[in-house]
Amino acid sequence: MTDHAQLHKQLLDRMTTGGSLRTEPWKRAAEAVPRHAFLGGGYFRRVAGSTPTAWESVREGDSGWLDGCYSDESLVTQIAGTVVPEDIRGQITREPTSSSTLPSLVLRMLEDLQVEDGHQVLEIGTGTGYSTAVLCARLGAGNVTSIEYDPWVSSQARAALGHLGTYPTLVTGDGLTGHGAGAPYDRVIATCGVRAVPPAWIEQTRTGGQILATVGGWLGSSELARLTVHEDGTASGPLLGGAVNFMLARSQQPPPLGLLPNLDDGKERPTVIGSDILANWTTRFVVQLAVPGAQRLTLERDGRTEDVLVDTETGSWAAVYEDEGQWLVRQDGPAPLWDTVEEHFGRWRHAGAPALEEFTVTVTAEGQTIRW
Repeated sequence: MTDHAQLHKQLLDRMTTGGSLRTEPWKRAAEAVPRHAFLGGGYFRRVAGSTPTAWESVREGDSGWLDGCYSDESLVTQIAGTVVPEDIRGQITREPTSSSTLPSLVLRMLEDLQVEDGHQVLEIGTGTGYSTAVLCARLGAGNVTSIEYDPWVSSQARAALGHLGTYPTLVTGDGLTGHGAGAPYDRVIATCGVRAVPPAWIEQTRTGGQILATVGGWLGSSELARLTVHEDGTASGPLLGGAVNFMLARSQQPPPLGLLPNLDDGKERPTVIGSDILANWTTRFVVQLAVPGAQRLTLERDGRTEDVLVDTETGSWAAVYEDEGQWLVRQDGPAPLWDTVEEHFGRWRHAGAPALEEFTVTVTAEGQTIRW
């Protein structure tokens, strides 16, 4: 058995034991797709202990490259929108913009997609092409359409898929608009995060079909949602839990904060809800629902740590900090952010602090709501 075959088998065994790979059809599909075939251009490895986070490239043939390909980890393949591993000698500290998702999450989502033989599937976010290849191995390439925003990423995926003799319909464009030419689809699956499920996905999914997407926001908490499309053109369904996190679609990334407001202005008062709720995945998700336009930054000011929420559209802001065992908030702007957080968070806690799996996502012509 070759090195990559042995590593591949070990990865499949780990995913089966861990519960992400659950059924025989998907096991056979995963067995048919070697992950290293989609990482020939290398990937970036986080530099241990770096602040801010730095990345170094790992190329095919480098020590550890093959082991990394078959690790159950997300592997960054592009940084700052254009930088790829072969461009770097040394380290880079910019933000990742494309990656190969950890295989256990890929297979968990494919299992959760609840496909049946013959289903037509639209994949939003081709990425390296690995998940596309697994879909093709399960359903046949003729039943798979995949759309990728980045032309370079799309071309690399096309080449890798072609090398394996796999030829789905590949589209370069804005995944948020879907691909109407191939509609209707039985299933839509997104490997990028969205703030709200786009109407086009619902319009292009047949009645009774399903959409599997990660819904999140600018505070960095997100969850996998599975929506069923109804006859009236709406869609609804539960959050599935598990703290699933993907990079937001590029057009839904937060705007630059720009010049910060004067944080010494505003009105200060005690608050019974401290900024420690922003450190927990579930409570941060609840906060994010309350103030979807807010971004967070942490500052050291006057010898204390302040968590600051800023809404660039309205100009509202709130700074929350602890002083001698008491939480205080100072805020300003047309919409007092922390007042909104307190009201929404208080209702959630009064309801018994339901788990995220008890939340329901509903998308109508008026927009998206998420309620417990």
